[in-house]
Amino acid sequence: MTMDNGPPWGDDRDNPYTPLTVWLLRLGIKVSHSRPYHPQTQGKDERFHRTLKGELLAHETFANLAIAQKRFDAWRDMYNLERPHQALGLQPPVSRYQASPRPFPESLPPIEYAPDDQVRMVQAKGEFSYLGRTWKVGKAFRGYPVALRATPQEGGLDVYFCQYRIAFIDLKAPQ
Repeated sequence: MTMDNGPPWGDDRDNPYTPLTVWLLRLGIKVSHSRPYHPQTQGKDERFHRTLKGELLAHETFANLAIAQKRFDAWRDMYNLERPHQALGLQPPVSRYQASPRPFPESLPPIEYAPDDQVRMVQAKGEFSYLGRTWKVGKAFRGYPVALRATPQEGGLDVYFCQYRIAFIDLKAPQ
């Protein structure tokens, strides 16, 4: 999934992971982020938001959350089930929808690493220790194990969460 950089999709430029993106990684969904301040990367989302504002938000105010939810639900149904979309040959999105063949798991899969991986537990501040030094991967990973793996770049290790490379640590860099 390519996502925006702000909450809940990203934390900041130096650490793009949030509890939501960590959950997606646990589900086996690769996460990437668009370039900061480059909305063209998310053009479809930007277009959707413009339509939502123009068709619903510009015309209504909501007395409470229950009323807002009811109106959003009705608009979502109209948008997806009835409204013609120019990009779809004036058909509604439901005409193209197919359920994913990939089942949603009842529980998250266990985090497993290869026997030759060096596994470290991420602490409360989003850091782990290795060779007497502290390395930061982000608070979103606190309480989870990460794996350190050799990399072709001499003097460094790749940091993995599940099957995804999330960081590189330079063992030669001063601390």
